[in-house]
Amino acid sequence: MYYKRYKESTALKGGVLNPTANKKILVAALIVALVFAVVGLLQFFHVLDPLENKAYDYRVKLFADSNKPSDDIVVILLDQYSIEWANRERGWGWPWPRKAYGDIVDFMNQGAAKSMAFDVLFTEPSIYRSADQDKIIDNAVRIMDEIRESVSVLQPAAASTPVVPPNALPSNAPPPNERGFRRQAPFPGGQRQIFAEYMAAIAALQSLSERSDDNAFVQAVKEYERVVQAVFFNSDSGSTDTWLQDLHKPLFNLSGFDSIINKFSLNDDRLGALFPIPELKAVSGALGHVTSSKDNDEIHRRVKLFINFDGKAVPGLSAASLLVSGSDNNIQYNEKKRQIEWGDYVIPVDSEGRSILRFRGSLNRYMPYSAADILRSLDALRDGGEPIYFPHEFEGKYVFFGFYAPGLFDICANPLESAYPGMGMHITMLDNILSGDLIRESAKWVDWAVLFIVILLTTVLALFSDKLHFSIGGAAIIAAIIVAGALIAYSSFCLWFPLVLPLAGLLVSFLTCYVYNYATEGSQKRFIKSAFSQYLSPAVIEQIIADPSNLELGGKSLDMSAIFTDIQRFSSISEGLQKAYGKDGPKELVNLLNLYLTEMSDIVLANEGTIDKFEGDAIIAFFGAPIPTARHAALACRAAVQMKKAEAAMTGRIMDKQGRFYPVLNALIEKKAVRAEQPLYTRIGINSGEMVVGNMGTPSKMNYTIMGNAVNLAARLEGVNKQYDTGGMLLSEYTRDKIGDDEFALRPLSRVRVVGISTPVRLYELLDLRESASAGLLEMIKDWEAVFKAYEGRNFPKALEGFNEIYRKNSNDLAALLYIKRCEEYLKTPPSDEEWDDGVDNLTSK
Repeated sequence: MYYKRYKESTALKGGVLNPTANKKILVAALIVALVFAVVGLLQFFHVLDPLENKAYDYRVKLFADSNKPSDDIVVILLDQYSIEWANRERGWGWPWPRKAYGDIVDFMNQGAAKSMAFDVLFTEPSIYRSADQDKIIDNAVRIMDEIRESVSVLQPAAASTPVVPPNALPSNAPPPNERGFRRQAPFPGGQRQIFAEYMAAIAALQSLSERSDDNAFVQAVKEYERVVQAVFFNSDSGSTDTWLQDLHKPLFNLSGFDSIINKFSLNDDRLGALFPIPELKAVSGALGHVTSSKDNDEIHRRVKLFINFDGKAVPGLSAASLLVSGSDNNIQYNEKKRQIEWGDYVIPVDSEGRSILRFRGSLNRYMPYSAADILRSLDALRDGGEPIYFPHEFEGKYVFFGFYAPGLFDICANPLESAYPGMGMHITMLDNILSGDLIRESAKWVDWAVLFIVILLTTVLALFSDKLHFSIGGAAIIAAIIVAGALIAYSSFCLWFPLVLPLAGLLVSFLTCYVYNYATEGSQKRFIKSAFSQYLSPAVIEQIIADPSNLELGGKSLDMSAIFTDIQRFSSISEGLQKAYGKDGPKELVNLLNLYLTEMSDIVLANEGTIDKFEGDAIIAFFGAPIPTARHAALACRAAVQMKKAEAAMTGRIMDKQGRFYPVLNALIEKKAVRAEQPLYTRIGINSGEMVVGNMGTPSKMNYTIMGNAVNLAARLEGVNKQYDTGGMLLSEYTRDKIGDDEFALRPLSRVRVVGISTPVRLYELLDLRESASAGLLEMIKDWEAVFKAYEGRNFPKALEGFNEIYRKNSNDLAALLYIKRCEEYLKTPPSDEEWDDGVDNLTSK
């Protein structure tokens, strides 16, 4: 009935459990289309961007140290060490005088560095108005004190003394003295002397406005000619919204940028520019913008080669370094390849005109120089001493100068560090341009094609696979390929291939298929598992779920192994329980039987076996079907050994003196009706060979079972245990041939003709797994094989001696005792050749 119900609800094609093929294909197509649309919308509305950015940042961190920074780039840092040195040795507070920067420029000029770029905004005049400003201020203060004293002395006569106006001072008045006073002839009230002192103070204060500090820096920049100064575009602090007409600095000449030029504008009507002071701006070799470009998550991953300001293509600090060092300023945009072509340089850009940087790790990987050490080296050279660095060490280098002391540098969080110095963005940009390894985004059509393929493959795996672990494994392999592909694309091909997009497609499609399968086929599969889990191994159940044709009548011939078990004298145990508990006897009998059968069945199922049926206390099981395996014989033998060991362990539970079974079993032990050491003693027969397996019965009632001569022999061998007094496990030579020599400990017994089978078959007693067998047992087997060879050779004296020795060592070895009695009988009455029959025993009972 179940089969009929199941078959009506499904369509079988090729033995695969599925809804009708057309319906399944249609469902798969709908799922692919639906998932592709949903994930595509998530991508279109940038929902996946945060995850994609994090996944990309992981790639950056993973490979940041795999590429060596360019040897052509030098970094000079005004760090904390430099600040402390300058304060201690030169008495400089903060900020430093501009002359210090001029000295560093002079040093690079002497070394013939290709360029020097300042990531510093010099937008205000130096606060150091004159190099002698402290001396001048002190002198002016002294003059003021003199004026105050003079006024104080003359105050009583001030009312009667006429005030001499400034232009009354004669042109031939004596020059001022060393304190700034002019020597005057006495005049009424001393007015001339006071006025002279006043003029000297004014002259001293006016001298403070001299720009000698700025001029020192300006002169050094002018002489070098290849210095790049920073310009900053900002809507809050920009001082002008136009490019100065008289400012003739290297700018880019653009070609082919019509379709993308608007992406290089900052799109702010209030945008203004912060330029260096006029003197510095005029002599600089180039101006480079230092305006940052960050993603929506506030992480800096990209830089624009130039910014379009007031119709001018203003290069970034890195590009400006190349321009002042001789690079051509003509660039063109290749729209098809989405890249800027600048001479020999190729600069890929994204849809917003930004270049994705390939970071080399921390800024310290560029082995930065301290500004203090450069100044100390310059001092040493001027004094004829030994410098820390020589200027020629910077020959042909692109030099960057920036602040790196706490609180001084601008912070640009990047994929590597949350407090990365902004100068590092420009350094990395130049390094990437020189090395040609800026990151390129994969083409959009490639991204969508990969997404579609991933969704299609995942849907096919999840929807058409019969085993969940197979579909999960397949999905895991697809995910691994996606991840590996993204990593290889970044590390080897400088390509940002989306990672989250295809993984999202994989996950959504897999979950969609899983929900669909659960809703449509899940109930059917759960019904099968519930109905057959007590009788079949999980593997068999999965086979039936995958191919319900196995539920049809009929069978097929397979090489398999069968086990037959039986409890010794169980009828006596049953009768004892009936007498002891009366009407509760059947209940107690079932409880005992269920305890035993549960443990034994679990062992069979754990070894990939299938329970054929229970016949009272007997278990019939087989190995090798419906899932064929070459190890069916070994699995059957392992199950047998484990069953005997579980039987021994069970004795402690059923012989609990407080338990319900103890009185009956103990009485049977006292009567010697059952074994004292194992009241539930199982005899097991195992045989291997060709067997017919399949569903036998009628469409409304069937049984998945085995039949054939090989099955009958296994049934016979279970009973033969009793005739040979074995330890309970007997297998045929056919099984022995399939298990090899290394896995099990066993010994040969006689060849026999069992009832109903005329062909003699060699018996073997299975003793244990070789891996857990004791040394004594293995030694006994070795002795047994030699003694048994003597027995079958009819050397009965030698055989008797050997069997006696084995029995002497183990008085529980009843098989050895059996052969002792046979040897004694044959010694009294030697068998004729016909009676001996090559040692074959003809068994007359089952």
